[in-house]
Amino acid sequence: MKRVIIAGASSGIGRELACLYARAGNRTGITGRRIELLEELKTEFPLNILVKQHDITSENGIQKLDELVSELGGLDIIIISSGWGKQNPGLTPEIEKLTNDTNVRGYSDTAVWAYKYFAGQKSGHIACISSIAGIRGIDVCPSYSASKAYQINHLEALRRKAKKEKKNIIVTTIIPGFVDTVMAQGDFIFWKSPVEKAAKQIYNALEKRRKIVYITKRWRLIAWLLKILPGFLQERV
Repeated sequence: MKRVIIAGASSGIGRELACLYARAGNRTGITGRRIELLEELKTEFPLNILVKQHDITSENGIQKLDELVSELGGLDIIIISSGWGKQNPGLTPEIEKLTNDTNVRGYSDTAVWAYKYFAGQKSGHIACISSIAGIRGIDVCPSYSASKAYQINHLEALRRKAKKEKKNIIVTTIIPGFVDTVMAQGDFIFWKSPVEKAAKQIYNALEKRRKIVYITKRWRLIAWLLKILPGFLQERV
């Protein structure tokens, strides 16, 4: 039995992952802003799910995580599924700020807290759901693509730090393409995965303690193409 926290489990991939972990008999702490959705999920797994209302951008966010760890009796893995993004071709400042507050500051506070906690107990697993959008800058959603790039690089840095310090901390970067959630916006959508399929692949990869996971697996090819695409061609896409 593992003790698991899923930050951002009120909907989408986070919610489906919570179901998978709870169904497997793990003590699963779920967080999110919409407490009614979390409580609804708890009714399906009353013995295995604990609920804590938690906004990843709030000043008392870390305190809420400390409380949840205490209620779980410890922590083995945290999955940061909290994220926000919206197309913003007009560069509306409020959209840019909320995106960065959630995907950069909120994510970073959570990941650093988790690393320090696991370093103290000498083991643990940090995972974060980033995005294929983090591979290159995207003109219709500048802060979203930039914030997801931040997550990818920050997770890599934590992974290198753990190895250099000889800490038994696994760090997994999850890079989905299009998944059938409210985040999948726009006309140019292809290879869209059902939430259930995406969550199952993520769950299996985490059980294998993988370091980098593309969801679905074919998106590894897209990531490779985006990385090698010259800048002048990228600007025409």
